[in-house]
Amino acid sequence: MPYIPHSDKDIADILKTVGAASTEEFLKYLPEELRLKGKLNLPDGLSEQELSAELRSIAARNSTVNGYASFLGAGAYNHYIPATVGHLASRSEFYTAYTPYQPEISQGTLQAVFEYQTLVCQMTAMDVANASLYDGASATAEAVLMARRITGRDTVVMSAALHPEYRETVRTYLVGAGNHVTEALYCTEAGTTLPEAVEAACGDAPACLVVQHPNFFGSIEDLATLAEVIHRKKGLLIVVTAEPVSFGLLKPPGELGADIAVGENQSFGNPLAFGGPYLGFMATKTEYVRQMPGRLIGQTVDKNGSRAYCLTFATREQHIRRERATSNICTNHGLCALAAAIHLVSLGRVGLCALANLNLSKAEYLKARLSSVGIAPAFTSPTFNEFTFKLDTDPDAFMKALLKKRIMAGVGLKRFYPELARHIVVSATEMNSKADIDRFAEEAGKVTR
Repeated sequence: MPYIPHSDKDIADILKTVGAASTEEFLKYLPEELRLKGKLNLPDGLSEQELSAELRSIAARNSTVNGYASFLGAGAYNHYIPATVGHLASRSEFYTAYTPYQPEISQGTLQAVFEYQTLVCQMTAMDVANASLYDGASATAEAVLMARRITGRDTVVMSAALHPEYRETVRTYLVGAGNHVTEALYCTEAGTTLPEAVEAACGDAPACLVVQHPNFFGSIEDLATLAEVIHRKKGLLIVVTAEPVSFGLLKPPGELGADIAVGENQSFGNPLAFGGPYLGFMATKTEYVRQMPGRLIGQTVDKNGSRAYCLTFATREQHIRRERATSNICTNHGLCALAAAIHLVSLGRVGLCALANLNLSKAEYLKARLSSVGIAPAFTSPTFNEFTFKLDTDPDAFMKALLKKRIMAGVGLKRFYPELARHIVVSATEMNSKADIDRFAEEAGKVTR
């Protein structure tokens, strides 16, 4: 169906309303240099068959990840997506209304989001979870705003080991907050947040402490100790998880003192599609539910006593007065959440634990193989499927040399941490074979000799 937004009658009505005799007269106020003088520089139209052939020809020139061994991480992780995800997510039962405002026609969407929320609660050991978060970075920023509303305080403390782009997003959300945003230093030996640095940064009345677990360096934080520090000062602990596969092995945030758990669920069912879309999550305690942004789907019964789902909370400005809204988030990323839910249900509790252990084993093997060629981890703390190492040579030259061997050797930290100019963070998942890891170590050893 062609997209023709205005009929001749529509145009005539518009011109009459504005008092113009013609479209040309209506447009005369536009600067002449902005007016199109001729035809657009577009090629002639193609048939469907010709267009398909042309697009295949263009796509064939692209370099794909196939044939490359990828050890990239830093908030975006390469995981296997079971065939069940695409098959089930594309079924017609889910082709209901995109936004869940009318429950009588949106039961598929509502149930899918409800199940997703339930899974997030089970993973994080928190009471309640929502939908409607774009990605891990914006989820973190929304959690900070939420903590400020709950506590009535302004001071926000972020660990310096929190993902740098997450920290940047928080600062963008809090523009105008001035000196109320501070950072707690990390231990240069362990690669984890220093409790004494948190103590110093908090002051007398902190709103919250934001800690990533595992953190940006891949190090596992001592959340219990950090929770004790911030709770002693009557602030809230926000725990950020960028790699949720770790929930299959590590204790969940809810068991370690977290008041709000947020993060990124891209690892489940969502591919690394050139930077998105991603899938933020948020979970919290029941007492804070009315301060959560976004949407919350609940289970109820209809007039016949049958199970039904409905929009229980919706705290965005579209539904209530702007001054009472908690955020202006305007999507629930329903398809991404559905994909994550299908992936998680396919794995089950036992499968998630097995996947987490496989990721840990791959990373530990990579760590050992790199150490055998003289490339040792930079920090002493335990890690999950990601860790940081330090080079004696230029990291940029190192990564370029490995890329020529079809190995994506990690993410350099120089642009995020000037003091870590020779450091690289690498990730190993179930997608990295033993042969990939051995080849990485062998080629890395050649480059650094």
